[in-house]
Amino acid sequence: MELTFCSPCHFGLEGLVADEMRRLNFKNVRAENGRVRFDGTEADLAKASVNLRCAERLLVEVGSFEATTFDQLFEGVKALPFENFIPKNAAFPVKGHSISSKLFSISDCQSIIKKAVVTRLSTKYGLEWFPEDAEKIQIQFSIMNDIATIYLDTSGDGLHKRGYRPAHVAAPLSETLAAAMVILSRYRGRDDFADPFCGSGTLAIEAALIAKNRAPGLNRSFAAEDWSCIDRKVWRDAREEAPTREYKGDYRIFASDIDPNAVEIAKSNAVLAKVDDIVRFEIADATKFDRKTERGVIVTNPPYGERIMEKNEAEELYSAFGKTYFAAENWNLYLLSSHTEFERTFGKNADKKRKLYNGMIKCDLYMYLK
Repeated sequence: MELTFCSPCHFGLEGLVADEMRRLNFKNVRAENGRVRFDGTEADLAKASVNLRCAERLLVEVGSFEATTFDQLFEGVKALPFENFIPKNAAFPVKGHSISSKLFSISDCQSIIKKAVVTRLSTKYGLEWFPEDAEKIQIQFSIMNDIATIYLDTSGDGLHKRGYRPAHVAAPLSETLAAAMVILSRYRGRDDFADPFCGSGTLAIEAALIAKNRAPGLNRSFAAEDWSCIDRKVWRDAREEAPTREYKGDYRIFASDIDPNAVEIAKSNAVLAKVDDIVRFEIADATKFDRKTERGVIVTNPPYGERIMEKNEAEELYSAFGKTYFAAENWNLYLLSSHTEFERTFGKNADKKRKLYNGMIKCDLYMYLK
């Protein structure tokens, strides 16, 4: 069955997600604001779920149409082929959002869409009542500028949940954003890698997964694995194929934090991610960073001030780390911060900057190149 897929992602990462999809040989990849779409099969669904690093989730696009009235919404949904996905006894809850559209009541939209799906399936199955006591198929809707798009969520938990981080410290960086930062740093396992503000270890762990080319979704499950409309073999094939593309090598990945508790959590997470053999953790003060390298990259996410520390404390930390960094040799730096005065407090303007979002927090990735 040919399907159209949509992967929501952090704003600013659309190009990275599209590049990932092209490397996986998906068809008709197109990047849009906050999402990337492609066409494919059930096998591509499993392959994308297991392998994508920077996408937030994977949705099947059932259809799209104009909807300025509830009648249009009802008829548009009723015309879509839900029987191709939803069996007689499946649960099919509805959720979604509406932006810049005449239909703005989310609860009313949910009710209308649910009623339309029930009407469609009642006609197809000859049933008046659905038990909804088997597999769950989550229906999502997006109404934007009066265009309604209906999706089925194949992921369940977001794709950032790799399964290795049950424990974390305050204000953790999402796994998908961490992977994007590592990819943007051009680290691929050949150079030294360091994160002197490692927290729960997410950046170092994602760097290790990238260095080994290990599929990030290998050790978790996905909602669509329970769908009876999809052959379970595609999931087995995707999980068996992914490890054949892994690399083996001598990796130099270092992660440290001044907080002993954070370092213990990071070590535990690395064990769960099965990269504890190639990531070295230690308790250390980032402002005293003095690791030697012939060629290395620091990718890090220090406290911003607005979430964990007072602004003045954050600025003092940036200033002290800046002095340490500029004294170090052969390290490129990729540092994420939402602080609007970061470059001034750090001591030098960045060679390059890229806007990213950490959750709802607008940040810049500051790049210093040596």
